[in-house]
This record gives sequence, C-alpha cells and structure tokens, in this order.
Amino acid sequence: MSAPAQTTVDAGGSDLDAFRAEVRDWLATVAAPRSATIRGPADLAVFRNLSDEQEQQLLDAARNYRRQRFDAGYGALTLAPEHGGRGLPASYAAEVARAELEFEVPRSTELISVTTGLVGPAVAMFGTRRQRADYATPLLRTDLLACQLFSEPGAGSDLASLSCRAVRDSDGWRIDGQKVWSSGARFADLGMLLARTDPDLPKHKGITAFLIPLDAPGVEIRPIRQMSGGASFNEVFLNDVRVPDTARLGDIGQGWKIAGATLAFERTASGSVTRKKGGSVAELVELAQQVGVVDDPVVRQQLADVYIRAELRKATADRVARAAAAGRSPGPAASVGKLMASDVLVRIGEIAADLLGNDITVDTDPSRFAWTEHLLGSPGYRLAGGTDQIQRTIIGERVLGLPPEPRVDKDRPFSARDRR
Repeated sequence: MSAPAQTTVDAGGSDLDAFRAEVRDWLATVAAPRSATIRGPADLAVFRNLSDEQEQQLLDAARNYRRQRFDAGYGALTLAPEHGGRGLPASYAAEVARAELEFEVPRSTELISVTTGLVGPAVAMFGTRRQRADYATPLLRTDLLACQLFSEPGAGSDLASLSCRAVRDSDGWRIDGQKVWSSGARFADLGMLLARTDPDLPKHKGITAFLIPLDAPGVEIRPIRQMSGGASFNEVFLNDVRVPDTARLGDIGQGWKIAGATLAFERTASGSVTRKKGGSVAELVELAQQVGVVDDPVVRQQLADVYIRAELRKATADRVARAAAAGRSPGPAASVGKLMASDVLVRIGEIAADLLGNDITVDTDPSRFAWTEHLLGSPGYRLAGGTDQIQRTIIGERVLGLPPEPRVDKDRPFSARDRR
C-alpha cells in the first residue's frame, strides 16, 4: 500500500493537530478500531511469558506492521532526514503511539523496541556510510533485528568495568567474553556489542562498539528463565568470534560515547507514557471495584497516591517531549522519567497483591491471577534500562549538583584494577 500524502509539519500546535489526523487516517487503512470488548484476561505482564513459537508469531505480526508504518513515513520520525528519519520532535512520535492505542495494531516486543529505538538510531548516527546503507534502514524497518550485548556478569550498573575483549587480528578482530540480560537475542540477527580493545587505558576510554552477526561461529546463546515464567532474556557467550573491521561501529575507543547515546534512548523509551508495561492505574481501580473495596478509605488513599504518581510520570514524559521539540537534549530528565516509571509499576503490583490476598497465587479467576505476572515482573523493571540507584546518582550529580560518587579507578588503566 502506498503511503498517504504527508503534511509538512513543525513544532506548532496546528501542525501537530494536522499530523494527528493524518496518522489516524492512515491507521484506519491498515487496522481495525480497537474494540471496547475485553477478550479474556488482560495482558498485565511486565515481561511476557511466551514459548518460542508464540514469540516468533508475535515478531512476525509486529514486523509486518512496522514495515508498513516505516514505508508510510511514520517509522523513524525523530531521526534527522540524513539518517533516514523526518527530523520531527518527539511529540510527533508520541502522537503516533497514542493513536495506535485506538487501533488493533500488533503488539510490539522488547526486541522490536531495541532494534528500532536503540540499535537502529545508533547505527544511523555513528555508522559509516556503508553501515548506514547496509543496516540503518533494514533495522529501522525491522527487516533485520538486533539486540544489545552490553551487560556482563561482572559489569551491570558499572558497565564501564566490562571485560569482554576484542583483539586486532590481521584485518579484523577476535572477540572473547560473555554478555547477559540480552533481550530477544535468540531471535536477533545482529548484536550491538561493547568490547574492551585497550586495557591499558582507563575503563571508560578503552571500549569499542561492534555490530556482529549472531550466527557467527563461536557465538552461543542460552535463555534465562525468569521467576515470572518468561525467558526473553539471554546470556551470550563469545568464544574466538572473528569479525572484520567493517563490523566496528564508530571509531576505536568511541564505544562509551556510543553506549551513552544508546542508553539515553533506552531511558527515554522506558519512561514513555505510551509504552504499556504491566497493569495500569485504571486496571487497578477496576480490580478494587471487582473485590468490593473501592469505598475503603485506606484503599482509596492508596489508589489516589499511585494515580498522582502516574500523572506526574506522564507530565515528566511530556516535559521531555517538549524539550526535544525545542531542540534540547532531555538529559537527566530521562532518568527522572525512568525512575518514576519503575516506582509506579512496583506500587501498582504491591497494591494489587494487597487487594487480592491469597487469590494472587491461586489460578481460580484468570482475570485476577493475571496480576501475578505484573507482581513478579515489576521488580525487574527497577533494573532494566539502568538501575534505580544509577538513575538517582545521575539525578543527584547532574540535577541537584551533589558531590559525585567516589571513583578511585576513573583515571587508572583498566589493566591495573587488580594490582595491589
């Protein structure tokens, strides 16, 4: 289907109204309006529990829709035109996401989000002309899928302590190491990898980024089963993996800069008001009505508190969108949004558990037992996209101007970290 005529837009309100109508007109050509009828238990999972077959079906449907959306001009709105986007403010991307809530569009997955929201933009921004030609559009269009290969068993919050090594080998690189918590790695074509290329530099400076094929010899992927039942996370082992220098993303030693830009994308997405994770405040209120306690003053106070927090989160996300519309970087505001998003998720789960009591552990009513997936998944959201502690450190140092955390190894060579 050919793309509809697109309006010329800027940050003005009237242009945003025209864009909003344009998006809804296009959505009506590819999807039915969302039905108000609830079909079975609500999807309350923070991290979905799906079989490989179900995950593949979900990916196929999501990719088919994403390709149509990209071809219609709504797939990479905020990227600069030279990077394959339309150069629009973040408020326009938020309007697309809001409009999608009104239509029966296929559900997205974490791997789709990482591909189009993190890796695709990173390749578009930092890749060579050849890499952008080979990968940027296929990633943004989901013709290719990519996961992050950042965290390691010994380098989570302190990502700069990663020990995965990449050593020059004739005209390429030899990579050895282990990565963990890689969402969707079993279904990805590529992995955006951070590896240490110069251990004699301080830990933040000796890191280089690569874009490696996950079917390369020496790559082994193992699923990690979560307590919520799902296995969307994976650990990835790299044993003498050989890649050409053309797999390098950015300059040698530029990996930390690329990682910082990518993680900023992730924090902004994690705090987005249009990205549903787990149960909402509205669904929590509906649960209170179902169990007959909506008039209890303590319950009403709890519901009011979490509602206010959710509204503040939305306001923070809107402020980030307005900053982007004005051409300013959201900076630490993205960390505020991420911190508030995880706080609201955990509070909703705790209130739901109090309301249900033993019913949350016994599958007697599917609509109520579905809250188990929220309760078990929400603590993990305090870790995904940067832990709450890291977000608070960013806010304390960059917003409040508090003294920085002591970093005794900041200027020491990474290779000297274990020396006495």
